[in-house]
Amino acid sequence: MTLSPPTATPLSANRTRLALLALALGGFGIGLTEFVAMGLLPNLAADLLPGLWAQSHELANAKAGWLISAYALGVVVGAPTIAALAARFPRKQLLLACVGVFVLGTIASALLPTFELVLVARFVSALPHGAYFGIAALVAASLMGPGKRGRGVALVLSGLTIANVIGVPAITYLGQQAGWRVAYFAVAAVFALTFVAVALVVPLQQGDPRATMKRELTAFARPQVWLALLIGSVGFGGFFAVYTYISPLATNVTGLEPGVVPFVLVAVGIGMTIGNLIGGRAADHSVMGTLFVCFGIFAVALTGLALTGQHPVGLFVFVFLVGGGAAALSPAIQTRLMDVAGDSQTLAAAINHSALNLGNSIGAWLGGVTIAAGFGYLSPAWVGLLLCVPGVALALISLAMQRGADRHESHPDVQSASLEAEPVADDVRV
Repeated sequence: MTLSPPTATPLSANRTRLALLALALGGFGIGLTEFVAMGLLPNLAADLLPGLWAQSHELANAKAGWLISAYALGVVVGAPTIAALAARFPRKQLLLACVGVFVLGTIASALLPTFELVLVARFVSALPHGAYFGIAALVAASLMGPGKRGRGVALVLSGLTIANVIGVPAITYLGQQAGWRVAYFAVAAVFALTFVAVALVVPLQQGDPRATMKRELTAFARPQVWLALLIGSVGFGGFFAVYTYISPLATNVTGLEPGVVPFVLVAVGIGMTIGNLIGGRAADHSVMGTLFVCFGIFAVALTGLALTGQHPVGLFVFVFLVGGGAAALSPAIQTRLMDVAGDSQTLAAAINHSALNLGNSIGAWLGGVTIAAGFGYLSPAWVGLLLCVPGVALALISLAMQRGADRHESHPDVQSASLEAEPVADDVRV
């Protein structure tokens, strides 16, 4: 694996920390714009789908979940497209362009009047999501130095997970009090601040001058890349099946007041923050081992939530573990993609978020299907548990393929030796 050269002039420790914080602030804003819809889902449903809301709150919430799926699909489309097209361009300018789109897209989401137009705005505003994280991860890895890729990725992602501890609950409360549109204006303000921070403190870094769209896209010819993407999609599908409908779960099933929902989101966010940091360090030691352990924790947490989510203690404990298990998977999957993608590093760093948000879209949709079918707001936890099975199976297939390739490389003369043995046998028979 190759990374582009670090900055031409070595940075001071303080400048490096400020640059990493600026990158993480972008992740914080992305965490807000991606996850705040979960806490405000009933508000979005009531305002944008008033007729359906009057008919059935469950049906309106399920349809409002399309806003989350639209954002996720925007990430899926945008991440590989932007990464492949822009890999050769300077990274700081790419980061600024991505943040600029976030500012405009989030403002549009707050201003547009109808459900359909907001749906389009959420799709468009999601296009730079994966590219931002991918480019920021490469910049952070360069700033952190050799042997610390997992921690560099985790630092960038820490903005997203901290958003779920502080930002999403705060913005959710603001949206409940002042309206969801005001909440999205606040998110746009965070992106505007990120633009200024990146412009001031992130160092200039050149892109890869040898990169072409064709070379970047060769990553998709590697079976291990597809396996890593599928592992991420399936694993995070279970998380988003639960997280999308966490607000009505807390109020309709657990019986909590709407004002308590932000504290439920804090529990998820703390779990995600801790899980992300642990997952980043663990991935630097064993990527595949981290995947298997995290899937195990995730499965236990989903089962516990499905069985005890009607009780406040069960809800808080197991949403914490659901968040932790899912977030710990992310740096491991991103590191795995960077390991198996060869020279397509920009694309590999970005398409991780396509995979995770494909899981977002699938999970939100499947959770909505089970809710609309009358199975209740706890049913998405069982959906998530079922999705863990193919996730683990895909990880086992990937590991088996890797070990087979390693054995082949360690014994390159086995095949030639067997071919040379055949004439000797023929001579003996003669």
